[in-house]
Amino acid sequence: MTQSSTPAGWYADPAGRHEKRYFDGQQWTEHVNSHGRAGIDPPGAPSHVPTVQRAPERVQRDVQRAGTAGAAAYQGGGTLFTEPVLVVNQKAKLIEISNEYAIYDQHARQIGAVREVGQSGLKKAARFVSSLDQYMTHKLQITDMSGQPVLALTRPAKFVKSRILVEAPNGQPVGEIVQQNAFGKIRFGLESGGHSYGLIQGENWRAWNFSIKDHTGTEVARITKTWEGLAKTMFTTADNYVVQIHKPLEEPLRSLVLAAAVSVDTALKQDSRGFG
Repeated sequence: MTQSSTPAGWYADPAGRHEKRYFDGQQWTEHVNSHGRAGIDPPGAPSHVPTVQRAPERVQRDVQRAGTAGAAAYQGGGTLFTEPVLVVNQKAKLIEISNEYAIYDQHARQIGAVREVGQSGLKKAARFVSSLDQYMTHKLQITDMSGQPVLALTRPAKFVKSRILVEAPNGQPVGEIVQQNAFGKIRFGLESGGHSYGLIQGENWRAWNFSIKDHTGTEVARITKTWEGLAKTMFTTADNYVVQIHKPLEEPLRSLVLAAAVSVDTALKQDSRGFG
């Protein structure tokens, strides 16, 4: 953020420790907020950018297994919003207390990440000893490699079907990813401002592969879950996806597609007992 271009207000916490941090028009302040709870946390700590220790040949193998090797539909621009192929790798953990992902381009260069923010002590405890956290609210930030948030995702507390709210870092709504059914081939609607911009359609009952279509029914992107071995293949603690975007997209569809792979994972992984 720059002093001249950004008004005072609440924005996604660039340090990734809280949901929101207050910017006074000149600098970040100590005032923070997560899940509606105000707090004090001095700024200054380095922003956390999750990384995954994954060899470049493994990332490229994911691309090949998804059938997108050498098949980029257009020249990428080197950013999360402009690359035609994104490889999303979750950080493998024995016990998953927070969701973390690295995002690579098709050449195995990390260009972004996803981190969970604003977790309470109660939620962390629930994740450690039980599966109750599947019903709680989850908040994620998609960041660039400097740690600056580019999108904020919220999956509100739910019982059966999930809904993902997608926001810009300044809190302005981008749209929603709404789960439409709980059984069979899972579908998610892509919505913004009361309008439908497309659909994410599961291609099998295990919800491993998805076709993303625009409002005309034309496929504009695909999500493919890649095989990482039997112990890691189900939706547990190490999920890997390849997202192939067939053409440059306009907003809000572009941001909704960027959020889609992580959103689908967050929406379904806690339910893997039923979907896996």
